[in-house]
Amino acid sequence: MRRWMVPLLAATAVVAYTAMPAAAAQSVTTTTTFTLSNGTLDITAPPGPVSLGSVPVGTATLSGTLGVVSVVDSRGSDPASWVASVASTDFTSGSHTIPAADVSYVSGPLTTTGNNTFASPTVPALSSTPAEAVTANPGSGNNSATWNPTLTVTLPSSLAVAGTYTGTLTHTVV
Repeated sequence: MRRWMVPLLAATAVVAYTAMPAAAAQSVTTTTTFTLSNGTLDITAPPGPVSLGSVPVGTATLSGTLGVVSVVDSRGSDPASWVASVASTDFTSGSHTIPAADVSYVSGPLTTTGNNTFASPTVPALSSTPAEAVTANPGSGNNSATWNPTLTVTLPSSLAVAGTYTGTLTHTVV
């Protein structure tokens, strides 16, 4: 009996850990937006009636403050500018009239916010035609101005009739 010898091959498994190449980095972009909506341009003034005081007949002038007038610009504009103006009717008491032209308007000191340049020219004589009272020259974004104007009424001696005189001031902002 013959024996066959079969060589026994030892199989050796070689396991090698080979790192797989890293996957290429991926990126995704997302365009993102938001909206800043514009606000409004508003003006407020005392609703009245406002009394400037009382002086005896024969007094040359009468002065008094109107109360706080305010402009708030929340439009968020660039450039941001506006003009506040004032107009007036004549002042009457029965059949007697003191013309609006005999009334001056001084805005006085301004309290402001924002990066605008503000100006407050004196209105030497009111009329039914609006005159610039306060301006906000170009800046950007929101801004505001507040003032307490002084009205000075020249009382001509020819109109020296006792009574309560009433007129209407109109403030406008554009």
